[in-house]
Amino acid sequence: MTPTRYRYAIGDIQGCPGPFEELLQACDFDPALDRLWIAGDLVNRGPGNIEVLRRIRALGERASCVLGNHDFYFLAVVAGAVQRGEDDTLQDLLDAPDCAELTDWLRRQPLMHAEDGFAMVHAGLLPEWSVDQALALAKEAETALRADDWRDFLRRLWGGKPDRWQDDLAGADRLRVIVNTFCRLRFLTPDGRLALKAKGLPESAPDFVPWFDFPQARWRTHTVIHGHWSALGFRDMGAVIALDSGCVWGGSLTAMRLEDRRVWQVGCPQAAAPTGWD
Repeated sequence: MTPTRYRYAIGDIQGCPGPFEELLQACDFDPALDRLWIAGDLVNRGPGNIEVLRRIRALGERASCVLGNHDFYFLAVVAGAVQRGEDDTLQDLLDAPDCAELTDWLRRQPLMHAEDGFAMVHAGLLPEWSVDQALALAKEAETALRADDWRDFLRRLWGGKPDRWQDDLAGADRLRVIVNTFCRLRFLTPDGRLALKAKGLPESAPDFVPWFDFPQARWRTHTVIHGHWSALGFRDMGAVIALDSGCVWGGSLTAMRLEDRRVWQVGCPQAAAPTGWD
């Protein structure tokens, strides 16, 4: 790979190619010199899923993506593992002549990326997990998603139980906790269980703890970059960087240059009305 000048971490794009291109121009992204880190939710709710996936796929090694819950939802729709929601916007992808190729590319993306003291996930990490352990657990789910029977894996994936990590979990239960943590987590209960139904700002959920505020978390050896939590907006909290600033809801799309933490944001036209769905 050509040596990298800058790395730009970008929040949830969710099928909005216009703001994505505008943001790349604003930060003077050069695909010959720079790399993108994209924090998941590449697709759904926006008007141009196909343009977003084709653009990122064409960047090859210059883009590092992690999978988000909306990306998993698209893959589950293709697999016949879930019933489609009335408010998804995936038809352009499903009708595309290269849908199969894009599906195979997407299901080969990781759940976690770590490099030079930074770790990127879509949603969150559990306090019991070190970065090395989290990478190993992500690999377990990635292996299942890349296997020939990936459709069966997705059919067994949906649900919120178990809601607590244990090292001896096995089979579908183990993979379900792994994927729910990486792709859906916002809050934990005080005793460390996944509180997947809790949303909104931390002050609106006083009975729960934001995953990044849980004490003595083993992942704190790295600065963790995440998306998924649009109610937070962009926040540079030092050890944690929240990048989902609500692009698809009419907020903004955010990029941070990791070398100096400089931030760019572009305003976004509202592409979807917030519902209750993750």
